[in-house]
Amino acid sequence: MQLAEIRETVSNEFEHSGLFMHRLMTRLFPICRSITGDGVRQTLRILQEHIPLQIFEVPSGTKVFDWTIPKEWNVRDAFVIDPRGRKVIDFKKSNLHVLGYAVPVDMSLPLSELQKHLYSLENQPDAIPWITSVYEERWGFCLTHNERLRLEEGTYRVVIDSELKNGSMTYGEVIIPGASDKEIFISTYVCHPSMANNELSGPVVATMLAKWIASAPRRFTYRIILIPETIGSITYLSRNLESMKKNIVAGFNLTCVGDERAYSFLPSRNGSTLADKTALNVLRSKHPEFKHYSFLDRGSDERQYCSPGVDLPVISLMRTKYREFPEYHTSLDDLEFVTPAGLEGSFELHRDCIELLERNRTYKVRCLGEPQLGVRGLYPTVATKESHRQVIDMLNFIAYADGMNDLIDVSNIIHVPVPDLYPIVEKLVAANLLDEVS
Repeated sequence: MQLAEIRETVSNEFEHSGLFMHRLMTRLFPICRSITGDGVRQTLRILQEHIPLQIFEVPSGTKVFDWTIPKEWNVRDAFVIDPRGRKVIDFKKSNLHVLGYAVPVDMSLPLSELQKHLYSLENQPDAIPWITSVYEERWGFCLTHNERLRLEEGTYRVVIDSELKNGSMTYGEVIIPGASDKEIFISTYVCHPSMANNELSGPVVATMLAKWIASAPRRFTYRIILIPETIGSITYLSRNLESMKKNIVAGFNLTCVGDERAYSFLPSRNGSTLADKTALNVLRSKHPEFKHYSFLDRGSDERQYCSPGVDLPVISLMRTKYREFPEYHTSLDDLEFVTPAGLEGSFELHRDCIELLERNRTYKVRCLGEPQLGVRGLYPTVATKESHRQVIDMLNFIAYADGMNDLIDVSNIIHVPVPDLYPIVEKLVAANLLDEVS
């Protein structure tokens, strides 16, 4: 879909963004994804129906900084048949059943040997764990612990119809031009199988954000990427680092944005970038119950974007942080755990941050001393509690509009949400009292 088409079709979707995203997630959920392979391609092609996504392939064996693109992995089927001929583990029922990147196998073996290749969670006996082994060749199956306990002694047939080959790693990119070459960066990942919050919430919220950003002219250019986690961000940085360091003013890593629990904030390594300031200002004014993490708690692609020498202004805004919810990396992270309301709230949070970035400016009062408001029609002729508050807010804004503080700084100092400053700025600009500082 091209940008012009998006601008004609999005208004109804914004009104029902949660439903749109959840339906898109439901379509993507059955696809078996990994860091390479046809599942990633299929996922990106579906998203391409909604946003003008360019798809790139990077060959296996390519050096990307200190890493190497691995072989491509695809799996067609995998199952275990018990001594009575019953299929007790079936990839086609849940793609979490097969160990990620499992090598092909077709053999019969006793239960005692099969147990060495089985993975389950004793403390979550009804959950299938997600386990992967990219950089060491092995095979295995994942199942609930209750299912594992029911396995009978005897000979089992195990089949994994998979392929490891020299192929490529796939990622997607959308560039939405703005009035400036300076960029807002949005990154999310498409490399896990059927998990809703940890995997698909990021891509569907990123897709909705891309549609909303493309629906109107913007001040900034937007760089939005959908990549395999870790190896994808390292690859993208290896190809684009110079322009990213030059142009990106703020960035957001989208992950775990689909449940309805409280929001979480994970800062950049620097901790005081424009992205940090923006997110904290919005969270404190609209979602004060959010949980504030340290960069020491990192675990997603903010590791790469904020690493020494890269140092991009990228933060993560989440619902429940990865590793902090019991459903994480299991079959319990499903389409019921993630809700339309949860997705819509995360979309609105990131939209609020982007709107603030778009409208954030630095102003300087033109006159020396406190300006006379009354002669400019800016002082109320009838005094009420509300009018008094408005005057105090305007005078406080003027006190800190010194050409050094941007709107976020002033908001933080005088404890007034930035959206409440917009009408003050408009009145002061109309009265010829403010200059915008580049």
